[in-house]
Amino acid sequence: MELHRPGVSVYTVPTDAPEADGTLAWEATTVVIAEVSAGGATGTGWTYGPPAVGDFLAGHLAPLVEGRSALDIPAVHDVMCRSVRDIGRPGIASCAISALDIALWDLKARLLELPLVRLLGARRERVPVYGSGGFTTYHDTHMAAQLNGWVHGQHIPRVKIMVGEGWGRDVARDLHRVRAARHVVGEHAELYVDAGGAYTRKQAVRVGHALAEQGVGWFEEPVSSDDLTGLRLVRDAVVSDVAAGEYGFDLPYFARMITAGAVDCLQVDATRCGGVTEFLRAAALAEAHGLEVSAHCAPHVHAAVAAAVPNLRHIEWFHDHVRVEDMFFDGALDPAGGTVTPTRGLGHGLTLRAQDVADYRVG
Repeated sequence: MELHRPGVSVYTVPTDAPEADGTLAWEATTVVIAEVSAGGATGTGWTYGPPAVGDFLAGHLAPLVEGRSALDIPAVHDVMCRSVRDIGRPGIASCAISALDIALWDLKARLLELPLVRLLGARRERVPVYGSGGFTTYHDTHMAAQLNGWVHGQHIPRVKIMVGEGWGRDVARDLHRVRAARHVVGEHAELYVDAGGAYTRKQAVRVGHALAEQGVGWFEEPVSSDDLTGLRLVRDAVVSDVAAGEYGFDLPYFARMITAGAVDCLQVDATRCGGVTEFLRAAALAEAHGLEVSAHCAPHVHAAVAAAVPNLRHIEWFHDHVRVEDMFFDGALDPAGGTVTPTRGLGHGLTLRAQDVADYRVG
């Protein structure tokens, strides 16, 4: 079955409140959606990034995959990756490859009349999630309401907040918010923090010692994820597990991070790293080095592939992306109890509600 030329659409959705982490602020989320058809079925994939991702997907990648076999995803993936040699893979190109690869896996499962999790082969029936948000722009009441909703409303026993406000210039407020979060979620819920690379090395170590007093078990990007030596220094000095990897756009990135001993848990994002194909490869690489992986953001992209990975820790139930995916797709999952079950329908189980979200379309 030959692939038709993929379709591309781009949507921008305003956030429901101002949002920021330690190093970046934003007021909207842009999702780029790829749809690819063959044999009377259509597969859907997506990524989060600027509209330029959609331009690149439509102008550069779509002609390359047209006419190729819908079942031979490794061959199509290889063609896409080889085509960006002179352009540069990290960033826009890899996000575009990721969206199309995700669509191809969804399509293949639908053509074979299988749920994607069965096509990949399930390691587990239910996938652990953690609630993620707690933006530095939230006041204490707003943060408390969000944490309460996850822990006491949906019974998700793991939650994460952002710290590192203003590139680490307000540590006192960071620690106040961590103490407030612990008070809200209680002593039994797992509490994580994400500094977004905001701290310096020694600053991160000092913060890490304070986090241990609140039982924080996950310290994400305490320093820049480009500073592998710094990540290793912090990892060796603090009690919390150090995590990073969300900016991995290819397999060599993950290899460098792993061999540097920089993380206790490797974050992988299928909407950036090269889709389902590269997620599985990154997870295998991590497993060979005794590491678990955690899926970064885009939870509905990750549910099926996470269920297939033996060394999975959890997937991120990220506020922005959950909100967008609930708005845009039929078939959204329910995280009540702290896990999700990948769809038993065809493919990844999501269907785009294009007419319902037409007002958000751009370009």
